[in-house]
Amino acid sequence: METKAKVGLVVVALAIVYVVWGSTYLGIRVVVEEMPPLTGMGSRFLAAGILLAVVLRVRGVPIRVSRSELMGAALVGLTLPMLGNGLVAIGESMDTPSGVAALLVAAVPLFITAYRFLAGDRPKVWSVLGVLLGFAGLAWLVLGGRHQGHVPLGGAAIVLVASAFWAFGSWVQPRLTLPGNAFVLTVHEMWTGGAMMVVVGLVRGERPDPLQYGGQTWLAWGYLVVIGSMVGYSAYVWLLANAPIGLVATYAYVNPVVAVFLGWLILDEPVTSAVVVGGLVIVAAVAVVISVERRPVHADEPALEAATP
Repeated sequence: METKAKVGLVVVALAIVYVVWGSTYLGIRVVVEEMPPLTGMGSRFLAAGILLAVVLRVRGVPIRVSRSELMGAALVGLTLPMLGNGLVAIGESMDTPSGVAALLVAAVPLFITAYRFLAGDRPKVWSVLGVLLGFAGLAWLVLGGRHQGHVPLGGAAIVLVASAFWAFGSWVQPRLTLPGNAFVLTVHEMWTGGAMMVVVGLVRGERPDPLQYGGQTWLAWGYLVVIGSMVGYSAYVWLLANAPIGLVATYAYVNPVVAVFLGWLILDEPVTSAVVVGGLVIVAAVAVVISVERRPVHADEPALEAATP
């Protein structure tokens, strides 16, 4: 009975990661219609970090960290929330469809493999072929979509840069001094990254006007705070401790599909041949790379599956 209950929890948690993280691209697209991208997403992460800190304190989990751990968490906050999520928001504010953004971010494992190669590691031949195939799919997605009139080149380029930064943050994270508790790390990662986004957003001229935002915008923002940042991440961390990593890694294939479907269903984003062909090639390439590179890793070498969206 206990085994069946745990299997049920794994299924529920996996469904949450599949749907919630796939839907965050839609939520961002809705929010940036009215909110400035950096201050909007920065306030999201600040709120999520504060709420998660309150939850941890209520449960008796200490959230104080050393100075070196805080600096490490802040560097993660810079590369993941700030440069990763923040640039995705800017790209989507430039009319990049949410489904296309999700497919571009799906390239994170490809970038991680490239960073490992640059650092002196020698990936397997199939990994190299998977990376080349994936970048060919990205090129087709962006250039083909541009010719079909629905993918702005500038916005897509910014999202692709966001993907590269997210991959770098995921790759460098195991080399940093960080809090041992994953949820405590998340608190400090989110509030530092959120604060940086708000500051940079104000410096670049963003002027938030909360009283002018509609109910749909606030609903999407609240969804990103509570469901996207807190519930989704908690489910992911629980899965890492209770399910095979190969099963958890399947989110990398499913999230873009969910994002494309929701963008089409709710925002009427076109599903063109460029999206279908390029998306299939990217997902297939990610599947090849993750399958080939799935193995026990050393303490200073991240598993590709651990790169979270």
